[in-house]
Amino acid sequence: MKSQSPESGHPAEKPLLAAAAPSLSPLGAAFILLKSALGAGLLNFPWAFHRAGGVLPALLVELVSLVFLISGLVILGYAAACSGQGTYQGVVRGLCGPAVGKLCEACFIANLLMISVAFLRVTGDQLEKLCDSLLPSALLATQPWYADQRFTLPLLSALVILPLSAPREIAFQKYTSILGTLAACYLALVITAQYYLRPQGLVREPPPSLGPSSWTSVFSVFPTICFGFQCHEAAVSVYCSMRGQSLARWALVSVLSLLGCCLIYSLTGVYGFLTFGSQVSADVLMSYPGTDAAVVVARVLFAVSVVTVYPIVLFLGRSVSHLRHGCRARWTQSQVLPGGLGRGLRADWHLHLRAEHAGCHPGAVLRAWGGPRPQPQLPHPRLGL
Repeated sequence: MKSQSPESGHPAEKPLLAAAAPSLSPLGAAFILLKSALGAGLLNFPWAFHRAGGVLPALLVELVSLVFLISGLVILGYAAACSGQGTYQGVVRGLCGPAVGKLCEACFIANLLMISVAFLRVTGDQLEKLCDSLLPSALLATQPWYADQRFTLPLLSALVILPLSAPREIAFQKYTSILGTLAACYLALVITAQYYLRPQGLVREPPPSLGPSSWTSVFSVFPTICFGFQCHEAAVSVYCSMRGQSLARWALVSVLSLLGCCLIYSLTGVYGFLTFGSQVSADVLMSYPGTDAAVVVARVLFAVSVVTVYPIVLFLGRSVSHLRHGCRARWTQSQVLPGGLGRGLRADWHLHLRAEHAGCHPGAVLRAWGGPRPQPQLPHPRLGL
């Protein structure tokens, strides 16, 4: 039998679309946040350390940035809990209104598009350098068709990125996030080992002079470092998919994920800068010999690390279209309070309709529900009918 409302006796209504139960563990949430931040910016950190004027100024910039970045993640989790929305743009729409929500959607999509283009470009460059190091020199004079980015990138997108992006739950991405994190860790370990092992063919620079040339150069690396830790687009979706949601647990997840990210970035930046000094390239792998087997493997795994970010980016892009074309309705039944609207009238039930995503037209929800519920026939006070 259907459940009935205790006040009215009518069957209790259910939402049109039931939300999936949170299935992501805190450890999985930490890995997804960590992998969202570990992207193409990893290769730029040695150059950023050189630009900042040395190890100490760059580490100070990192620590200052972490304070604001972790605070932003905690605030986003608190806003998601207060608004009841499951996406970044849904939180903005629910707290700031439909107009600001639409602006946020446009900016959100533009941001994800630029991230996707940048990551594809970085992946294409790594695949091109990988082909240069593996192909014979005779073939490099005339680049073969299978080494062209116009062939490798569509093939990579169709065979790898698209299947990984098929799952509709962000909780699945914890597996790809673990794989991508391990690949990024290998790159950091290779750069650290190359500094101590000093392999043949690696030109070492004299120890760089420490100290920034000016405070302007220190502040100029803030965009590079903040871009490296950027994972706030996925914060709301990860928080709403996490089991046992609480602000304290979310704060712990945010701190652990960004501290792990900071460790990998710092190892790469410190030892890449100490190895090449002022001659470090903006892409640190370009400074190493292309024939070194460890560097070749690092190129492959770095491409894997970047590719594993794409499913998260595409999931967030899909969430914008779901927000605009789907809304959930929730009904509760209660008595009409005396003194309110309809004072002096008898009503057995009163329908409360709330659109979970602000901006959905109530008429569309009512049409999907099947129209307003017919009012019960009341007996005539005189005829008794």
